[in-house]
Amino acid sequence: MAKNYYDILGLGQNATDAQIRERFKAMARERHPDRFQGAEKADAEVAFQDLTEAFNVLLNAERRRQHDLELANPEADQQGVDSAQLARVYLQRGVKSYREKNYLQAADNFDRATKAEPENALGWYNLALACSHQQRWMSRSLTAIAKACELAPMNVTYLKTAGRLHARGGRLTQAEKYYEQALTWGGEDETIRRQLDEVRSSKRPRSGLFGRGS
Repeated sequence: MAKNYYDILGLGQNATDAQIRERFKAMARERHPDRFQGAEKADAEVAFQDLTEAFNVLLNAERRRQHDLELANPEADQQGVDSAQLARVYLQRGVKSYREKNYLQAADNFDRATKAEPENALGWYNLALACSHQQRWMSRSLTAIAKACELAPMNVTYLKTAGRLHARGGRLTQAEKYYEQALTWGGEDETIRRQLDEVRSSKRPRSGLFGRGS
């Protein structure tokens, strides 16, 4: 059975964009995976993925229209359900490989998950993490985390990771942007603020001979 994104957000099908934003923001703060530990955190990550999917679909007029059609005619959505189930299988395999520190196999499974379901933000996020363990895969890691943030623009975990990876890759302007967005959606956070200050400090031009302070 297809997901009902209205049920996930606890809203009726006549909900306005403003109501969707307000409900998502409240639920994201309450159910963010960073608030949980251990097995509860893993469950929270899956639930948060559904939450961000619901937000992204219902705030996109064309995707919302398609979702309404799928709810009205469930059989027409069978292909989409199969793709989502396939993506979940690859995600589970990828997580297992990642925990075993087999990052190549993990990246392969997460890549397959994003191909099965290109709108799966968690797949892109996990692909970025797996690729970040190899310097030669950094370009792929940055592309993947940018896609995850595009699909889930209010996910603070994704934004923080995007800031960290871009800073590590020397892309300081992008890192600054992601850290600022993390503060916007997640509220004040000492760790993010410190990382943002470090990025801004690195961007400042050095004065004096050979770039050294005089």
